[in-house]
Amino acid sequence: MTYTYKELKRRRDAGEINGFTLIELLIVIVVLGILAAVVIFALGGITGKSALSACQADGATVATAISAYNAQNTPAGPSEANLTTSSGGTQYLSSWPSNGTNYTFTISGGVLSVENGSSATAYTGPTSCSAINVGT
Repeated sequence: MTYTYKELKRRRDAGEINGFTLIELLIVIVVLGILAAVVIFALGGITGKSALSACQADGATVATAISAYNAQNTPAGPSEANLTTSSGGTQYLSSWPSNGTNYTFTISGGVLSVENGSSATAYTGPTSCSAINVGT
């Protein structure tokens, strides 16, 4: 066995053998695996924060569209169809915002609500999104 090792070492030093050994390749694979695990763990909470930010932005957009609708139409009473359909040349929203896995916005009786799974809360501002499932 020592003869084989010495022979391989001599051939490698002489430049007859080039490339990486199996041990070197395994070490590189293990290090890359550890780095990938660290990155995945560090980015785990990002998706939850983005869902919360999206809910807040969507709520503000719909609230602004409702305000614009109420300012131009009497009597007040917007619905999802009124806001997304062009009526009289005015379209308040190009599409209705929804993130089915985390939240859904609905209008009932002119009141905007954000639904989180089985519960619904009237949207009063960005803090109304704090109860959504963010999957951290």
